[in-house]
Amino acid sequence: MNAALKQFGEKLPGRDYRPRTAGYGVLMRDGRIACARIGYDNFKYDLPGGAVDPGETPEQAVVREFGEETGLKVEVVRPITDLLHYFIHDDGTAYNNHCHFFEMRQTGDIPEARCEPDHELVWLEPMQTLANLKNEGYAWAVTLWLRQRTHRD
Repeated sequence: MNAALKQFGEKLPGRDYRPRTAGYGVLMRDGRIACARIGYDNFKYDLPGGAVDPGETPEQAVVREFGEETGLKVEVVRPITDLLHYFIHDDGTAYNNHCHFFEMRQTGDIPEARCEPDHELVWLEPMQTLANLKNEGYAWAVTLWLRQRTHRD
């Protein structure tokens, strides 16, 4: 574990957490943040993004995942922060995810890239985003980004 990074999530006793790297993006349009609403009922909300594939960088992964989950063509503007997050994947694998968060810019639409039918693009007000994101650490990253925007603009 990298001691310099904030750790989020719950580490369950007796579980071996594999390291994993992922990239997630924060994209704002008209005062709302792009989120992926996941599921068919009992929705969960997440930032678009996910695991880095072999040979990819976190920046490449977030661009790919954004397209797969939302159908939006995006580019990385700048890094926001990194953190570590314990979680159990849907397949039962325990990970300690090294999450890289990036500010994104939309450059177009690529609806043909969207391949995750249980993910729907929704645009939430910043406070709705913070209240609804399924992972506390991801809300922390969005809060940092909002504060950076306020002090930058």
